[in-house]
Amino acid sequence: MSDSVHPAEKLEEQARRRQKSKNVRPLRALMPFILQYPWRVIGAFVSLVLAATSTLTLPVAVRYVIDNGFSGTDAAAVDIYFKAMMAVAVVIGIASASRFYFVSWLGERVTSDLRLAVYTHITKLSPSFFEVTKTGEVLSRLTADTTLIKTVVGSSASIALRNIFMFIGAAIMLSITSPSLSSLAVLILPMIIVPMILFGRMVRRLSRASQDRIADISAMASETIQSIQVVQAFTHE
Repeated sequence: MSDSVHPAEKLEEQARRRQKSKNVRPLRALMPFILQYPWRVIGAFVSLVLAATSTLTLPVAVRYVIDNGFSGTDAAAVDIYFKAMMAVAVVIGIASASRFYFVSWLGERVTSDLRLAVYTHITKLSPSFFEVTKTGEVLSRLTADTTLIKTVVGSSASIALRNIFMFIGAAIMLSITSPSLSSLAVLILPMIIVPMILFGRMVRRLSRASQDRIADISAMASETIQSIQVVQAFTHE
């Protein structure tokens, strides 16, 4: 009797020993899929920057409307500053709609390409992989997990970048307008960021557990449905 370990058992042991990732570096593997559509990426980035800049400009326009528009010295300035404020609002709407279109399009295309690549890779795996991995789990990874990636590419990444741009711009504007108030905001900032980091780690852990449970349920349902005819045949004997 041979003492060699079966390849399927090796795969299962490697899966148990594999450490769970605690960073977002694995998302770098998505870059080749995203960079296949450079013009869409450029359009999304330009729209994002324009929307963030316009959003930061809107309070300035409102300030001029209040400070100068309603002054008794020049009543005609009300129309000028109000039209400027409305123009900024229109730019925000157009830029936000363009950003949503581009990132949604990228999310759908990247997810489709990723599913095709994963499916092609799965069909080339050795039989030992399918001895330890259930069909339902593979299908769950191919559908449910890639849907999460679509959410990241199609909305979460753009929202995060927009918030970063707005945070930097707002910090600069606040520092110029009122250095003392900006210093106070910096002191309060850790009280906001630390709970967000802790809560984000908890959500990430729960999300991973949820995806694992979905994969287990899909595997069980797939095996049950695939074998239902055999079970019914033996029951009706």
